[in-house]
Amino acid sequence: MSKKNIAILGSTGSIGTQALEVIAENPELFNAYVLTAQNNAELLIQQSLKFKPAYAIICNEKYYDRVKEALTSTEVKVLAGANAIKDIVTDPAIDMVLTAMVGFSGLEPTINAIKAGKDIALANKETLVVAGELITDLAKQHNINILPVDSEHSAIFQCLVGEEHRSIEKIILTASGGPFRGKSLEYLAGVTREDALKHPNWVMGAKITIDSASLMNKGLEVIEAKWLFDLTTDQIDIIVHPQSIVHSMVQFKDGSIKAQMGLPDMKLPIQYALTYPGRVKNNFKRFDFINYPNLTFEKPDIKTFRNLAFAFEALKQGGNMPCIINAANEIAVAGFLNNGIGFLAMSDVIEECMLKVGYYAKPTLEDYLNTDKETRIFAQNLIKQIPLKTFTN
Repeated sequence: MSKKNIAILGSTGSIGTQALEVIAENPELFNAYVLTAQNNAELLIQQSLKFKPAYAIICNEKYYDRVKEALTSTEVKVLAGANAIKDIVTDPAIDMVLTAMVGFSGLEPTINAIKAGKDIALANKETLVVAGELITDLAKQHNINILPVDSEHSAIFQCLVGEEHRSIEKIILTASGGPFRGKSLEYLAGVTREDALKHPNWVMGAKITIDSASLMNKGLEVIEAKWLFDLTTDQIDIIVHPQSIVHSMVQFKDGSIKAQMGLPDMKLPIQYALTYPGRVKNNFKRFDFINYPNLTFEKPDIKTFRNLAFAFEALKQGGNMPCIINAANEIAVAGFLNNGIGFLAMSDVIEECMLKVGYYAKPTLEDYLNTDKETRIFAQNLIKQIPLKTFTN
């Protein structure tokens, strides 16, 4: 396997830092060529001093001087701003772009990388949620691979290697259920930010951890799976698996099922995406059946956790509706993390946006950008104008 130059968009986040661990363990295979961060200038500086990328980009321009000064003694070129990230992915030296930016911000850099012929290791599920048809069409046009980094989609991808697409009957995405599995609406009305950030199995960033607690993360994964694997809505099923050992499954038309299993460790799907189609030996902790004598499964509670139902409805409607729920959810989660609204209020905000924001059946990229902006403004105003108590009944 020849050495790959990797651009990590979002190197200071949970996925980005773990990707750098994989790169550090395999210096003969990978080079961290580009590192980017939104606001975490100090960690970006530390990473750049250690890995010595060709470029370090801080999206928030107010931190540019700090990063520039800290890296003056190195050969690292320091850039700033969102446009710098969108432009750098076209650098001819880059072999693969790992998109680990949070939310909608990953869309345009991913589009530019695909147009430049770069394989994509996709950790930013929102890219396919927002503009799945556009992204998958571009990937086909430019003959590039989109390699999923989400543990569930990586599991499906691994189960499908060597299989014919027409043999798929359905896929089964597993969900841990998050910290509030089995809880009532009355209980959820009183949960705090700190409660929701305590995921039982996975170590993730704040936004995705809240999404997991509300089951929106699983809803976004449903939409992402439709585009990644070219499926219909009725070919996607969800099952709650609290132990997070079976990462997802594929059921074939003959009734057989393939499952990909392992301990919950994001470095494994990251490494698989970076090394595909090969596999590389590592020293990650191994799963032992003796330590897990009972693996359990149950149906998700979509009446209590309405976000999952919203995602299926958005997928059914198509058009820009997935873009609407993604933008509404990002604002709602930010509101919850800032103690502006209650946990259940997030679903109310999303539902209201689905009802009120303009719908387009055949959106263009410009429509997606406008929809995202319109939804964010509407959701922000909604949170400001409607009393908190109306959101927590």
